[in-house]
Amino acid sequence: MTAIPSDLRYTRDHEWARSEADGTVRVGITRHAVEALGDVTLVSFSVKPGDALTAGKAFGVVESVKAVSDLYAPVTGTVVAVNNALLDRPEAVNEGPYADGWMLSLRPEAADNALGALLDAGAYEAFLGTL
Repeated sequence: MTAIPSDLRYTRDHEWARSEADGTVRVGITRHAVEALGDVTLVSFSVKPGDALTAGKAFGVVESVKAVSDLYAPVTGTVVAVNNALLDRPEAVNEGPYADGWMLSLRPEAADNALGALLDAGAYEAFLGTL
């Protein structure tokens, strides 16, 4: 199993979230999700900067040679940026899901402890063990 970054928080839908220095939350999909999907062939977003997004709601789709999967917001907030580079280069998700393969950035509605309800690396690893 691939190492799970300890500085991120996780959802049971295999999204990751990281608090940034400017108070935003960067979001992507986990290495586990990438490995399950296979080669990513398309990423599309149903939101744009300025849109409100509710935790658990879909904000886009990732397609691969194996499947089509919705992308879900891990926290409630306002979209600050979407990674439009993925529209032309979806393989960046496979190459670096925790780096250039990020999906979007949000300004969380509840800035204090916005990620508190998400799984830490140990809890996410334990969750993966139940699949």
